[in-house]
Amino acid sequence: MSVVIHVRIPRRLKERLEELGVNISEEVRRLLEERLRQLELERLVEELEGELSSAWRVGDSTSLIRADREEGGL
Repeated sequence: MSVVIHVRIPRRLKERLEELGVNISEEVRRLLEERLRQLELERLVEELEGELSSAWRVGDSTSLIRADREEGGL
C-alpha cells in the first residue's frame, strides 16, 4: 500500500527538472529510500559501537598479567 505526499518547490525548479527529463516523483522516492537506508545504517553502527565498547571494557589488568606470567607466557 502506498501513500501520497505533497512537496512544495519553486515552479522554476520543477520546470528545469522536467526540461532535463527528470521523473520527479521517482527521484524523490529514490532519495527518500536512500536516506532511510543511511539512517538505518547509522543507527546500527551506534548500537554496535555501544555493544563493542561494553564488550571490550577491561577492568584491572594486574590479575591478567600475573596469571599470564605464572603460566609461562611472555
